[in-house]
Amino acid sequence: MNKRFIGVLIFAFIVATCGGVITYRSLINRAPVARAATPMVQIALATRNLEVGTVLREGDVKLADWPGTAPTGASARAQDFIGRGVLTAIYSNEPIIESRLAPKGAGGGLAAMIPPGMRAFAVRVNDVVGVAGFVTPGMRVDVVINGNSPGGSGTLGTLARTLLQNIEVLSAGQDIKKDGEGKPMLSQVVTLLVTPEQAEKLSLAANQTTIQLMLRNPMDRQTAQAPGSSLYYLFNQSAPKQVVADGGDRAPRRTQAAPKPPIVAHEIETPKKAPQVVEIIMGTKKSETKFENTGEGK
Repeated sequence: MNKRFIGVLIFAFIVATCGGVITYRSLINRAPVARAATPMVQIALATRNLEVGTVLREGDVKLADWPGTAPTGASARAQDFIGRGVLTAIYSNEPIIESRLAPKGAGGGLAAMIPPGMRAFAVRVNDVVGVAGFVTPGMRVDVVINGNSPGGSGTLGTLARTLLQNIEVLSAGQDIKKDGEGKPMLSQVVTLLVTPEQAEKLSLAANQTTIQLMLRNPMDRQTAQAPGSSLYYLFNQSAPKQVVADGGDRAPRRTQAAPKPPIVAHEIETPKKAPQVVEIIMGTKKSETKFENTGEGK
């Protein structure tokens, strides 16, 4: 191999190595670029996990720096939140905001969770009525009543009707916390969030009829058109169904078929046969004798 060519390669390698070392040292010794400082604001944070219904105390709130802008509803004064009830769970070191707390003076517990214009109505339940304990806070239920219509004839028997639909459950027993795992909680009382008009209906139904709760998917907000049913139709499914949602208690009249015209018997006249004629000749005299043809002898 040509020695001159080898010498050129060695020289190029030395030059490249020196250039790399110089570039590396220059990058290391370069002063770091000053980054823009992130603005910090001071807001109130939770010092621990706060469950629904908790009344905030001084030890539950702390002031700390928060990067960026403050969330909507946050405050830099801890006194703005102390003494107010928690409506939705707040976790440790999470900002405390207005929309997650009850108004000032409302306190905590179940009463603070009732929105303006709504009412909390307690319904006594058992293992069956309460859907085996799966009716937990935050769930949605329908209310079905079973009973007899007042003033009815009783021909339809016991009536069943869907009274209310898509009603929120506030508490099960004395527990107002929402169960995220869906575990059953057996209780004797379920508190429902209703309007004043719905509360009046539930009050009558709880004292005069039997109440049954039906658990529904919280995402299903559609109102079902349930016509109601009765004991009469359970045993007469072939009969035409009548809407009983209005509380009627009269069995439908059976449609009677029009009477068939009576069959009139007509006598069938038998055609008479012509009489038989016998001619008798005696000498020059001729006479005829007729005999009725009765058909006998044939």
